[in-house]
Amino acid sequence: MACASALQPRAPRATHRSATASHKLCDFLPPILCCGRATRFQCDDFHDGGVEGGKHLKATAAARDNKTACVAGAEHVTYQWVDCERAFIAQRYDRIAGLIGLFDRLLFLPLDLRRRAAARLSLKPGDRVLEIGCGTGRNFSFLREAVGPGGKIYGVDLSRGMLGRARALCRREHWRNVHLTQCDASEYIPCEPLDGILFSLCYNTMPHHRAVLRHAWKHLHPGGRIVIMDGKLPHGLGGKLVLPFCLWLMKHTVLGNPFIEPWNDLAATAHEFEMEEFLFGSWYVCWGTKSTRIQELPTTMEHLLAAE
Repeated sequence: MACASALQPRAPRATHRSATASHKLCDFLPPILCCGRATRFQCDDFHDGGVEGGKHLKATAAARDNKTACVAGAEHVTYQWVDCERAFIAQRYDRIAGLIGLFDRLLFLPLDLRRRAAARLSLKPGDRVLEIGCGTGRNFSFLREAVGPGGKIYGVDLSRGMLGRARALCRREHWRNVHLTQCDASEYIPCEPLDGILFSLCYNTMPHHRAVLRHAWKHLHPGGRIVIMDGKLPHGLGGKLVLPFCLWLMKHTVLGNPFIEPWNDLAATAHEFEMEEFLFGSWYVCWGTKSTRIQELPTTMEHLLAAE
């Protein structure tokens, strides 16, 4: 991108991991099609940003403002294509509900990325997990592997078309422990505390993403995890080259703001935070753990929301 983020990793301790052994297909495919090698960052690999505990709320806001100002067309993307009526967002995804699998292939979504995201929730049999932006249910099989038939999976999405396909999948597979709701994620009230929450390819499509994150933390058990899985602009020259395509794609198909940095929001509000990147930084999974000292969280989130 034209302007570098104020929150670039500081000499990160990178570890490389191969794709999950159980996903045997990846053993026979080029790394570019799988998760392949992943660069992993931990919370203390990021700059302080002037906020207690290694958090970086002020720097997050500055990076976002600088980036928006220096990239041609960013304001149009940020404030018109994304900050729009929920009904418009729902209609857009209703229209492309049948093409989600195609988009996965066209955008080189790593084959094992969904499994990795589910694994980072650290769920146990019998746990309760919420997927925000569950779409057509492409992550449900991995979540069911984790929680088992005795656990519960809750899915939330704005799109009736997406949920229609998800319900059909659940009927076809006889998944009776999957419960789906069409609503705004910031208004969803689970009927029981949650052990894990997954944001799946949706965080940067929500104009009120920080409010949704704050709402999610409130309904998570202390010690539970939030995982965000999504795509982003690659590092360096690659990001500049693919930016025009990303802007075109978001205008005509999937919505989203490529200048949002969800990992900073999560790192600033989590007790523990880690992140993995794949395919030259084009895809990532980041996860944070809820502090057992619950009183710390609302104050941190209020700072984040005030920075918008």
